[in-house]
Amino acid sequence: MGKQFEDYFSELQADMVSICLEYASDQADKIYIYCSIEEGLISNDFFYNIGGRIVERHKLNDALENDTGFSYDVSVSRQKAVVKIINENIKEMIELCKKYDREMPTEIKIIYDVIENKLKADYKYELVHTDDPSKTASSISKYWFEDIKMDNN
Repeated sequence: MGKQFEDYFSELQADMVSICLEYASDQADKIYIYCSIEEGLISNDFFYNIGGRIVERHKLNDALENDTGFSYDVSVSRQKAVVKIINENIKEMIELCKKYDREMPTEIKIIYDVIENKLKADYKYELVHTDDPSKTASSISKYWFEDIKMDNN
């Protein structure tokens, strides 16, 4: 039997995880990826659990405990490259949903547990921020980051 919709969709999510893991030099315990697709606008964000500390992508070096000489490359150009790849994955998801006549989620929250090799994804299909003048995709992602950070403490 050939690949099904779910197989292709899972592959795109796995690609997102892969690029985020590469960005963290394979040194993350968990990866959190936020995707927003509303009213033609696509955006994403990602952050990490490294050594029990929840850190934003530009602050990975804050998670380093000791002076091993290692540091993460958190340059803006690397961050932009990851964001661009995730956005391309989202665009492929949109096309995939059209091809298979499936509803495209408006929001995807992916948690990948590197240690356990487990991926969990939550999907929403209703508008999350477009109908709310005080919310943006970025603010929703920040709320999620803060929630995960509080849950981790």
